[in-house]
Amino acid sequence: MTGYLALSYWDLAAASIFLVLNAVFSLLLNLGLTRTLIVSALRMTVQLLLVGLILKAIFFAGSLWWTLLAAAVMSVFAGREIWARQDRRLKGLWGPGLGAGAMLIAGMLVTVYALVGQIRPDPVWAPQFALPLFGMILGNTMTGVSLGLDTLHSALARGSRAVEAQLLLGRTKWEATRPLVRQALRSGFTPIINAMAATGVVSLPGMMTGQILSGVDPQEAVKYQLLIMFLLGGATGLGVLAATFGSVWRLTDNRHRLRLDRLSGGSA
Repeated sequence: MTGYLALSYWDLAAASIFLVLNAVFSLLLNLGLTRTLIVSALRMTVQLLLVGLILKAIFFAGSLWWTLLAAAVMSVFAGREIWARQDRRLKGLWGPGLGAGAMLIAGMLVTVYALVGQIRPDPVWAPQFALPLFGMILGNTMTGVSLGLDTLHSALARGSRAVEAQLLLGRTKWEATRPLVRQALRSGFTPIINAMAATGVVSLPGMMTGQILSGVDPQEAVKYQLLIMFLLGGATGLGVLAATFGSVWRLTDNRHRLRLDRLSGGSA
């Protein structure tokens, strides 16, 4: 196998030509996407360059505390994204807290499990292993949790009368909300299920492609990609389950009444 092939900034500039071409087409066709494409590309470039510098410093320091601080910052931004992607949100600290908490617990549990059980770096918290792994798990769990909560809250707001009718008939809050919970769980699970179904046949995932391009034997790259996909699926599922059932618990009370007053845009 060949070794790692370094890229120059001129290589990156040359690769961006197709994105520039898309921006030109958008301008010619009056799509209104030219500014968005350019700003998004510039924002991505700046963010990745800064992240590269920060990660290089953290890897060089090899400090547990810097690693934990980086993981905390990643979690805060991911939690904010979960909150922002919901049309209807839980009021108060529950709004940003529930989704972020479910994502963080699932992400940390699965990441620690993988570091201790499968990857086994020395030390176990080595940032060059822990941070990329945690970032991948966090990103996928974030997507699942945000979709699950958004679907649940919207469905409860639309179907509140049906749920309340079931409660009046003597159903528990879990029984009355079961169809909506299933809908929310399906929504949260769908992206990772689709990703797993398409991996290998339709697409070669980024991590596997990166390893192959850097000279890793394809069979070894496949092993790592399978490990990552299993971890992503597990963390996403745990996060979606925790967030969905936690939200149902918050939006009902001990007397099995629906409490949409705790939801932004809901009624008392």
